[in-house]
Amino acid sequence: MKALFTFTIALAILLTGCKEFIEPSIEKRNVVLLAPTNGAESSRYSQTFWWEPVEDALKYRLQVVSPNFDQTLTLILDTLLETNRFNYTLDPGNYEWRVRGENGSSQTHYFKSSFFIYASSIKEQQVQLQLPGNNTLTNQAAHTFTWLKLFGADKYILQIDTNNFIDESKLFLDKTLPGQEFAVTFERDKLYKWRVKAKNDTAESKWSVIQNITYDKTPPAIVLLNAPANNELVAKPVNLRWNATATATKYQLYAYKSEGRVLYSSKFPMTLTATNYSFTEGVSGEKVYWEVRAIDEAGNTGAYSELRSFVIQ
Repeated sequence: MKALFTFTIALAILLTGCKEFIEPSIEKRNVVLLAPTNGAESSRYSQTFWWEPVEDALKYRLQVVSPNFDQTLTLILDTLLETNRFNYTLDPGNYEWRVRGENGSSQTHYFKSSFFIYASSIKEQQVQLQLPGNNTLTNQAAHTFTWLKLFGADKYILQIDTNNFIDESKLFLDKTLPGQEFAVTFERDKLYKWRVKAKNDTAESKWSVIQNITYDKTPPAIVLLNAPANNELVAKPVNLRWNATATATKYQLYAYKSEGRVLYSSKFPMTLTATNYSFTEGVSGEKVYWEVRAIDEAGNTGAYSELRSFVIQ
């Protein structure tokens, strides 16, 4: 009995390990569509396409057409997604949508569903924001803000603020536009919030959801080297250490053959999240130079540290 139990455990471990290396086929698996349901009718132009996750699927192919796949007049969407949910804004009309799961070696069949959107006042609608994505962190000053067209609208109001829209007379930007995009250049490091509303001659839509974009152009502080001391005689492996910098998320380590900053090897510069590195190269009596600089989450690079050297014992 004990031997049988041990064999069962070993087999389970073996099968689990095989699954990590051999990708399972998903050809016979089903995609269960959740929303919009088949035959659904709605007055909302913004629809959320939603389906159950498929085991071992890495991506999903979502297609939307009008009026249906048998008599397609317009291809609305054909996109590959890593999630099982997608929002999109449509005009009134008949639609059919379908989804299949995919991995690197197989795919499911398509599973489809139809729905109908009827026209209504834009008062009940909401503009769908596109770019920049929510919670974007950037060190680039120039950005183009974009959103999807809303049926029945001929103008859009774009507002950007740094104070949560508390005082609309003091907004960073308040612009009425004929299209669905506008270029903006940031000047200060700030968290910016943005929203869009659609309008026509007789009505205005609801405000869109509010999305955030943070502009950060401030580089991290200079890195302070810790050890070895400058020109110290040290044995291999040489433990290069430096102090953590407050806003840094990673570091670039440079090693050189001379003060002229000829890179020691193709390994360098090396990007690390740790504040130390074990240097194993070189021969006895050789002098190696090194320096480090910090990089923050927004991609800003700090100034280089002092240039130090060490001599391999």
